[in-house]
This record gives sequence, structure tokens and C-alpha cells, in this order.
Amino acid sequence: MPGESPSNMMRADGRRRRRPDAVATPSRRGWPVLMPIAIVVVIAVGWCWLWYYAASDAERTLAAWMARETAAGRSYSCGAQGIAGFPFRIEARCVDAAALIKTAQPSFAVATKAITVTAAIYHPTLLVGDFVGPLSFAELGKPPSFAADWSSARVSLRGLPPEPQEVAVKLDQFRLDRAQASNTPALFQADHVDMDSRLVDGSALANPVIETDLRFTAATAPTVHAILAEPLDGEITAVLRGLKDLSPKPWADRFREIQAASGTIEVKSLRLAQAEATVVGTGTLSINEHGKLDGLLQVAIVGLDHVVPLLGIDNLIGQGIDRLAGQSGQGGQGLSALDRLVPGLGGVVRQSTNASLIENLKKMGQQTEIDNKPAVMLPLRFSDGFVSLGMIPVGEVPPLF
Repeated sequence: MPGESPSNMMRADGRRRRRPDAVATPSRRGWPVLMPIAIVVVIAVGWCWLWYYAASDAERTLAAWMARETAAGRSYSCGAQGIAGFPFRIEARCVDAAALIKTAQPSFAVATKAITVTAAIYHPTLLVGDFVGPLSFAELGKPPSFAADWSSARVSLRGLPPEPQEVAVKLDQFRLDRAQASNTPALFQADHVDMDSRLVDGSALANPVIETDLRFTAATAPTVHAILAEPLDGEITAVLRGLKDLSPKPWADRFREIQAASGTIEVKSLRLAQAEATVVGTGTLSINEHGKLDGLLQVAIVGLDHVVPLLGIDNLIGQGIDRLAGQSGQGGQGLSALDRLVPGLGGVVRQSTNASLIENLKKMGQQTEIDNKPAVMLPLRFSDGFVSLGMIPVGEVPPLF
């Protein structure tokens, strides 16, 4: 242009050439901001689709288990229900849950405050049920006969219907009472109960072999046996062989299958501990044609002096005295009669009998150790349901079918 020097013209031309680049630069710099937003949107949409797909899968799994239970004579109902848990899990909540069990004789109903069944979005075939107590048991047409409560109760079920692979139950601060009784000891209570049953061989459809771990702490059942009046900790692992399949059926039918197949109940390990006694053992049991247990467990006992008096030998002695006197009544009345004849005589008989039995058991048993404490190993025999420790009758197990 006239009046401009060549150097000024070159600088102006350079500025004109760079101006289009200056306009395009903001457009390119916007992509680093928009790209993460687009990725987040795509992930969110995909996650929502995955959640709803997993929720449908979990709902189908739960419905299939419910149908399986209904076919087995166990039906369930809810006062109100709903699905929640987005975005990381699927929760099906049932308020005022109830179950009708028709396979038992007599049939009975169970009701509890609420149940929440949860499935993780990445594993919708693992169902975890959390129960809110209290829970009531009642025969049909009758008021509740038993009541249970707990601080925490959880049941886990792994597998696809109709082939369960594992079932686990965890209870904290559990207590079972008679519903109509008050100010009476609990039928059973424990600080913690943990049971895990899993398939270790065969399949749910043919010849399953089930292994079960049972653990409990501070458990008591004083109405069952005097030895269970003191808090008891236990760990038991057992293997059940002889089942035909895991199709829904009463347990009496399952025990008949085991008996017909010459199956066994293998106690792989057993440990029971109280403040002054410990018992460990192992062995195998079978079921005879009468539905009663036969077999042998080898048990080692620390604190035999504490265990024997709790086995109720005085009741057996009392019953024998009653028979000799031609009387009938509760065990131990005969020793009370001795006390009436000669004050203190019944106590002397109890003490001398227990002391004699303890000495004989120590001589008969094999000396061993548990946790660096002296112990005595003895046979715990099951014969047609009758249980004896060495030569001492302990009790009787009712028939399984």
C-alpha cells in the first residue's frame, strides 16, 4: 500500500495470516472438556441399563426359588413389598412376611416383621436375606406356641434354581422361647450361631454330598439337658452321604433315603467347650431301619470330674430305686426317699456313685491331652438311638423318621 514500508507490510501480512488460526484454537481446546462429560454420560447410561438388567435377573432368580418352595409345600406372602438398592445392589423388601409350611405334621405358620433380600449387581444369583424379628411359630388355627428374636439374622443362598450350591445362616443374640410362658429360661439362646452347608460332591440332581460347618458361642438349652445349662461354645464339621437329590421334600424322607442307600453322617471334627470342660471328637454314624442312630464317636474329654455329675446318673439311680420299691415317677425320687429315711443318704449315694464312675472311666479310657491339659479318650456309642459314654448311659436320640 502507498506510504507503507516493506517491513510494515510484512508484519501486517503475518498478522492477517495468523488470524484464522486464532479463531480455530478455542474450538480444538473444547474437546478435552467435552470428552470426559461424554464418557461419564455413556457410563451412567450403561450402568443404569446394567442395574435394571441385573434387577430383572435377580427378580427372576428370587421368583424361581419361591416357585421351588411353593412346590415343596412352603408358601410365602408379604403385607407390602418393593424393589430398591440402585445403583450398586438390588433389594427386595417384604414387610409383615409370613410363611405357611404344609409339609410338616401338623402344618404351621411362621411370621416375622420384615425380610430384605439383597443381590449385588455383579452377582445377582447370590441372594442374601436379612430378617427383622420377632418371629412367631403357630400351628394352623392355634395361637403362637414359640417366639424367637435376635439382634441380627442373615441367610445367604448361592446358586441357580433348582440347584443350590451353598446355604449359610448367621444369627447374633438369638433367643427361642415358648410364646405363652413368662419368667422362664429360654428354650435355646446363643450369642452367635453360624452354619454353612455346601455341595462338595455329586450334584443337586444326583447323589449330592453335603458338608456342613456349625459354630456357636455361649449357647444354652437348660430344658434339653442339665449339661446344656452352662454356656457352651462349639465347632462341628459333618459330611452327609446317601442323599438321592436335593429336590424339595421333608427331612424324614431324606433320612429314609440315607438309610436305604447305606449312607453315613461323618463327624469330621467336633469341639465343645465350657468353663471347666472341653470335648473333642470324630467318628461316623449311620441310620438303621427304625430311623435311629448307630455308630461310634471317639471323644477326648478335659474335666471328666465336672462332666460326669451333669450326665444325670443320680436320675438313673433314683429310677432304679423306684422300680425296686414298686413306684413310678420322675427320676431322682428314689434318692429323695433315701434322704427322707436318713437325711443326707441320697447325697452320699450320688457322690460315691459319681466318684466311682469317674475313676472307672479314667481307668478304661486312654490318657491324652487337649490344649496341653490332661484328657481321657472314651467311646461315645450310639446303639439304636441310645447313647452311652463308655459304660455310662447318657440319653436317647429320637428316631429321625
